[in-house]
Amino acid sequence: MPEDCIFCKIANQEIAVPLVYQDDLLVAFRDINPAAPVHILIVPRKHISGLLELTDVDADMVGKILKVAADLARQEGIAEGGFRVVVNSGPDAGQSVPHLHFHLLGGRQLAWPPG
Repeated sequence: MPEDCIFCKIANQEIAVPLVYQDDLLVAFRDINPAAPVHILIVPRKHISGLLELTDVDADMVGKILKVAADLARQEGIAEGGFRVVVNSGPDAGQSVPHLHFHLLGGRQLAWPPG
């Protein structure tokens, strides 16, 4: 774990952030700069820089992240109207924190294409 990784610090509870979900693999919390009425970040506790660093060992964890995203969408009341799960990979895609994370977005009409 890099010493300066903010998501590692949140996952390890070194930085106190209200969590909307947590288990032994993942934490989820509201984005401090929301792009939609519901904007939750789902972050693995394990430090993985991004999608390109995933290995076969991580496949079950990624499946779990998507299941948690669906569960949180139901919990937040955005499942019926629709929601988006986004992963930015690299600076040109808008990844600002080099720790794999998934954005759950909803609560309003989302434009397409994004960006």
